Amino acid sequence: MKERIKFSEISNELINVLMQTETYIKKSQFPIQLIEMIKFRVSQINGCAYCLDMHFKEAIHHGESEKRLYSLSAWRECPYYSEKERITLEFAETITLISENHLSDDQFEKLQAHFTVQEIADLTLIINQINLWNRYMKILGTEPGNHKVLQGS
Repeated sequence: MKERIKFSEISNELINVLMQTETYIKKSQFPIQLIEMIKFRVSQINGCAYCLDMHFKEAIHHGESEKRLYSLSAWRECPYYSEKERITLEFAETITLISENHLSDDQFEKLQAHFTVQEIADLTLIINQINLWNRYMKILGTEPGNHKVLQGS
């Protein structure tokens, strides 16, 4: 894919808003491994190569196993995701493909059994934020493969 728009052409104000949201997400009660798993799974669904590269590297850096990341698109068939992770992944898929899916009352009850109202709101933000980034990266034409994990992040 050819780069269409450089980040430097986007207003600092917009980038700051996006980065403030990322800061909020990092400070949330969710473990960084779960946040990166969500970002990786949503990026798989959206086919965002740039974000797949980034979030694979970030997840590994934060202690996630390669096996769990490689298997993420088939998580329903794998025994090594917790019940809470399964509910989270199902929710992420539903929200990402909201025009094709319906958030059922049963699914919402499962969420409520594992998460507080605030946690559900934060999960929704995490899912929507990576959906937004996926769309930006695809529009910008950002080249995948060059992400470097910052030490201390």
